[in-house]
Amino acid sequence: MRTTMLGSGRAALALALAVLTLATAGRSGTDAQPPDPALRVGARDLAGTVSSAGGPEAGVWVIAETTDLPTKFTRIVVTDDRGRYMIPDLPTASYRVWVRGYGLIDSPDVPATPGRSLDLRAVPAPSPASAAEYYPALYWYSMLRVPEPSEFPGTGPEGNGIPPAMKSQAQWLDVVKTNGCYTCHQLGNKATRTIPPELGDFESSADAWRRRLQSGQAMIQMTTNIGRLGPRGLQQFAEWTDRIGAGALPAALPARPRGVERNLVLTLWDWAGPKDYLHDEVSTDKRNPRINANGLIYGTTEESTDLFPVLDPVNHKATQVK
Repeated sequence: MRTTMLGSGRAALALALAVLTLATAGRSGTDAQPPDPALRVGARDLAGTVSSAGGPEAGVWVIAETTDLPTKFTRIVVTDDRGRYMIPDLPTASYRVWVRGYGLIDSPDVPATPGRSLDLRAVPAPSPASAAEYYPALYWYSMLRVPEPSEFPGTGPEGNGIPPAMKSQAQWLDVVKTNGCYTCHQLGNKATRTIPPELGDFESSADAWRRRLQSGQAMIQMTTNIGRLGPRGLQQFAEWTDRIGAGALPAALPARPRGVERNLVLTLWDWAGPKDYLHDEVSTDKRNPRINANGLIYGTTEESTDLFPVLDPVNHKATQVK
């Protein structure tokens, strides 16, 4: 099972920790090229280049994932200007390695073990729609139509459907972004910009959204927030979903990582159950982040379960406290 595309949801929850290091990256599918002499591959590293028919692929992600450890483990790096990558300090295991990037679709998995060079072949996206499946959720959420400033204050249910208490566009945006919907949810991901068939059959997308907002332990909070937008709010989310379902795509194209953004090494562990809502993690004291270095990490599952997941990031082991 590979790491789910960003913005499409995950069956198991993961904790992502990021550290800065020197890293290079590549594309997917193997190439029979000699190893780059500048890439010194240690016994725990994977390194190589990523390319496509257009040449080296700069600023794309190379992902190594394994289920051989006590938790599913993933490490991700970014390619440099020459399409080179280095995935450092991998635990001993068998990995599946592939390439993901804007303008691409995921390449086929390539089996690998640490301590070797591995050149990869990227797969360009065959269409704008297939490329957009990999865009950050916010690019899709930006397609939600925002009422014009002239429509505020609202004139109520018999007027423009916006409550009179909603005095400005900024106040409306505060609900759908800062202190409402986006506070807890990655709106715009696959699960929210579409209506999953598992949700049921509905006469309209507005009915589907009404049902969606009543799901889970936070239903009161969600229905309260959508109510702050008035009757028009639900219709706007339904219209957004319908437009995307009809093939509309984000107008803006995300840029690939560049500069110091390519120095990021991202490590993820799956350490909670499929139905656990992992809201927060505690690993240190932000006033002194040296505290508890390499120590246990504790998760909080809000109201979804009666346990605290615990991760040992050194031994890649997950336990629970009830």
